Amino acid sequence: MPEKTKHELKTQFIGKKILFLKDTPSTNDIAKKLASKGAEAGTVVVSEKQSNGRGRLGRRWLSPEGGLWFSIILKPRIKPNEVFKLTFLTAVVVVRTLRKKFKLNAQIKWPNDILINGKKICGVLSEIITNPSGLINFVIVGIGINANIELNSFPKHLQFSVTSIKSELEKEIDCEDLLYTLLMELEHYYLLLLDGGFNLILEEWKDLNCILDSYVEIERLDGTINGQAVDVAKDGALLIKLENGAVVRVISGDVILKRFDKTH
Repeated sequence: MPEKTKHELKTQFIGKKILFLKDTPSTNDIAKKLASKGAEAGTVVVSEKQSNGRGRLGRRWLSPEGGLWFSIILKPRIKPNEVFKLTFLTAVVVVRTLRKKFKLNAQIKWPNDILINGKKICGVLSEIITNPSGLINFVIVGIGINANIELNSFPKHLQFSVTSIKSELEKEIDCEDLLYTLLMELEHYYLLLLDGGFNLILEEWKDLNCILDSYVEIERLDGTINGQAVDVAKDGALLIKLENGAVVRVISGDVILKRFDKTH
């Protein structure tokens, strides 16, 4: 797998150096260590499984063998409050790839989940390391895709809320080929971002989402919000229209879709 991927990957820098692992606690953690030791931007860490994968807010992300678990080291010249842009562009890349390669009706759920028919198939986790002055040293973008995973390998309480590519297609897919395609697409969108093209990425994100125009419940640390998701601001905030007509900004929280009003 490593030799073939490196040989075929026609990117400028993403994936020029790839570390392939059989098992690791977390590809994000390995990538952080490599970055702190001077690893080049575009370095990728891939593992067949993770024993301590994590999602947002430090939650555990089950990463059994059969999935595609990888992290990318990036060193963009952006402010810490702009890191959400990397999460957004990565979500766009994953959805585009799943649709194009497998004809799957993948959609984005704010802020970082990829769904198929309402079931989670992929998550994205961006983590930053800053220097003492508060500027970004590097960003680790972690991607976890349920590729060739049997759904019965998940705990019973998750089996109705998650899915996998294998389950949707009823056959296994080539994870190497999927990784290759994702890295190519990621570099394209990353360079677009660095060239000032985030507005184009955001518009594509909106076109590929499953949340705008739908009624949602958002669980936050300070309580629950119910309303209609009407837009996503340029700073990544989700705009919710309440029953009284007021519009509130949501920066973080868990979104529960109460009704799908938007289809693609």
